[in-house]
Amino acid sequence: MLVDSHCHLNFPDFVPDLDVVIDRAREQGVGVMQTICTKISEFEQVHAVASKYDNIWCSVGIHPHSAGEESVTEAELTAFTQRPKVIGIGETGLDYYYEHSPRDAQQKSFLTHIAVGRATGLPLIIHTRDADDDTIRIIADEMKKGKFPALIHCFSSGVKLAEAMLELGLYISFSGIVTFKKAEELREVAKIVPLDRILVETDAPYLAPMPMRGQRNEPAYTRHTAAFIAELKGVPEKEFARITTDNFFTLFSKATRPKGI
Repeated sequence: MLVDSHCHLNFPDFVPDLDVVIDRAREQGVGVMQTICTKISEFEQVHAVASKYDNIWCSVGIHPHSAGEESVTEAELTAFTQRPKVIGIGETGLDYYYEHSPRDAQQKSFLTHIAVGRATGLPLIIHTRDADDDTIRIIADEMKKGKFPALIHCFSSGVKLAEAMLELGLYISFSGIVTFKKAEELREVAKIVPLDRILVETDAPYLAPMPMRGQRNEPAYTRHTAAFIAELKGVPEKEFARITTDNFFTLFSKATRPKGI
């Protein structure tokens, strides 16, 4: 079995055929999915998707793109994490590439999420783009105040960030980007990440992996990314699926593992 650790099943792209999309994922061996919250104002939609289907879980949080227009207190965010289907916090983090939100607002939001992650023990799902130095600094500083579980989702940076995050105890999740023809640097990163720290994801509906690039991405395509990384690291596909599934349930320990998996 494979796990799609990060997708956005509440997005409009999936409204017409969500049942079919989920069935297709399961036919491809993707038995567990985590649908990710990007806006507190959309959390109930995200949670409704997770609540409707077996073995679909969700997170709660504010994407850095929305940090300038939405905010949440630690108490409010903590209350949302008490829902049975909520297993992670985020996605949160820093995005200095698009700068859709002021950097100070992004950092303030990030710190709120970290505080709740530390208090609840639920893992942080971190988005970072063109913000390596601040991401490293903030996580390192916050870890000194008390450790918290976390991963960098859809990793797209270089060795410096990867090594720093691994040193701090984080997991790293790879999306279909690693299969793209021009992603040589990212493939070098994937080679050095220990097997017990890797997760896989789609970030659907975005970033469909080769050979599906250009199409709407969906959880079923997790298998393409997983197969690619397995070959890259010289690991049999079934073994890589087992390892990444184990990693998911180790990190997202609130999720209930399906029987027999």
